[in-house]
Amino acid sequence: MSGVSRRQFLAWGLPAGLGVTGAAVAATDSKATRPAPSGMIHPNPAQYSPGRPIPVERQAAGVPDPMQILSAFDYGKVTQLPGGQTQREYTLTAFDREIQVAKGVTFPAWTFNGTVPGPTIRCTEGDRLVIHFRNEGTMPHTVHLHGIHQADMDGVFEIVPPGGSYDYELVAEPFGLFLYHCHVMPLKKHIHKGLYGTFIVDPKTPRPPAKELVMVMNGFDTDLDGENEFYTVNGIANYFADHPIPIEVGESVRIYLVNLLEFDLINSFHLHGNVFKLYRTGTSLTSYEITDTVMLCQGERCILEFMYNSPGKFMFHAHQSEFAELGWMGLFDVRPHDQRA
Repeated sequence: MSGVSRRQFLAWGLPAGLGVTGAAVAATDSKATRPAPSGMIHPNPAQYSPGRPIPVERQAAGVPDPMQILSAFDYGKVTQLPGGQTQREYTLTAFDREIQVAKGVTFPAWTFNGTVPGPTIRCTEGDRLVIHFRNEGTMPHTVHLHGIHQADMDGVFEIVPPGGSYDYELVAEPFGLFLYHCHVMPLKKHIHKGLYGTFIVDPKTPRPPAKELVMVMNGFDTDLDGENEFYTVNGIANYFADHPIPIEVGESVRIYLVNLLEFDLINSFHLHGNVFKLYRTGTSLTSYEITDTVMLCQGERCILEFMYNSPGKFMFHAHQSEFAELGWMGLFDVRPHDQRA
């Protein structure tokens, strides 16, 4: 059941008890030929091998759900170089697979490591990064990281064909919240199909302790008409309305918020019953504004910090009503301190 139009979805009405949450419907580079190291945090969850279709029921095993994606940070395989610099190695594998985007609805995605969004790559400013990219999909792909790097590490002209591989090598700078995505034309299709993820570069002096959550805002055009039928955070519509995020009263919360929505020009995040410190792009530790709503174009991102002083369920959602009705809706379950989240 993937050919669902947004008009059909809205016409089916809203589930009881959720208000406007919406109906949850049912050119290989020669230097990159060495094998990737073992011990990566995000292996291929479906044990994909080229040329073999993966049945949907098998794909579910070992694939993180949206709640797990919130805090699944890939720090890579760490080694210390002779000069004292930290090196982190990661593996990203592109392959095609069916993913669930709403209850009873699947989508033929192009993925990094089997998930949409892909793994959250995390490091510290000044680390040397090596990203081993393998393309086991049916189309040419690349990995374009936002941030500072050399031209041949930009993931634009180094097109990797099916079966090919490429090593991206760079020094992580500056600190802040970034992202990565495929940059092969037609760019709109490669992003919409799911080839993107979050890239966090921590400052050398860490931010204060907090419950840290990654939220990637996206959408899915399930009937291929150039409009999104579903809007999500971390890949499944209404997931956090059905599964509220537990936090404690008085607990510091930090959200790494990234917008990778295609087809619509803008996306947003609104927090109920509270305000947050808004650090745009996260490249400053001191420059912020205080608000309860932020609007982001595709590729924009920000860090939000807040805490709740009283218990209860508090909504967060897109402040475009259509997006909220079509799946971009969630809840924080704020619990007393003695009911640990």
